[in-house]
Amino acid sequence: MTHQPWTTAPLVALDLEGTGGQDRDHEQILEIAIVPLDDGFPDLTAAWDSTVNPGRIVAPRPWIARELTGDILFTAPALDDIRAEIVGRLKRRIIVGHNIGVDWRLLHRLVPEAQPAALLDTARLYRHSHPASKRWNLVRLLEKYALNAQVAQLVPKGSPHRALWDAVGAALLLPSLIEDLPGTASPTLEELTAVAGVPLRGKIARGAGIEQVALDV
Repeated sequence: MTHQPWTTAPLVALDLEGTGGQDRDHEQILEIAIVPLDDGFPDLTAAWDSTVNPGRIVAPRPWIARELTGDILFTAPALDDIRAEIVGRLKRRIIVGHNIGVDWRLLHRLVPEAQPAALLDTARLYRHSHPASKRWNLVRLLEKYALNAQVAQLVPKGSPHRALWDAVGAALLLPSLIEDLPGTASPTLEELTAVAGVPLRGKIARGAGIEQVALDV
């Protein structure tokens, strides 16, 4: 699998919206989206997303979308109600996301039975080609690569910092970032993981391929 073209790999874009890292071990998921990629493009017909009842009142915070009101979250399914759906959609898949390590730490703590094959970080991929850049948040990069209109077309009712919008944005950003990579127009999955891979557990050595990542499953 590691030497296959990246476009044929079992990729899924993932985004979580949570209560915030300041909650530490009490942080909860408020929304999740999982979007499969088909030939390198997000497949919205197979996408899945859900709000999540955090089991407590969540105070308004700047990074929480205003649409995620207390009433919306109160009527959302609990994490246990969608646990099997999450596990099934991520099993042996390669997760793509922007700063995916942050989302993965939260998801792994709350849904430890989820077993993806590897993680690919679009933020890390951008920094690899633009090491001098000081800003690489998702909204900024989507503007830089003129992808905002495409995200809006695919997620017409979405907005930044909503899980489906951000997951689709990361999926669309991936091929644009790959085009920036020097040396190859179509890297293999192994080559892509070497520059953008994030460990499922522990630390990943610079330049490590997917074989090393897989050892941490």
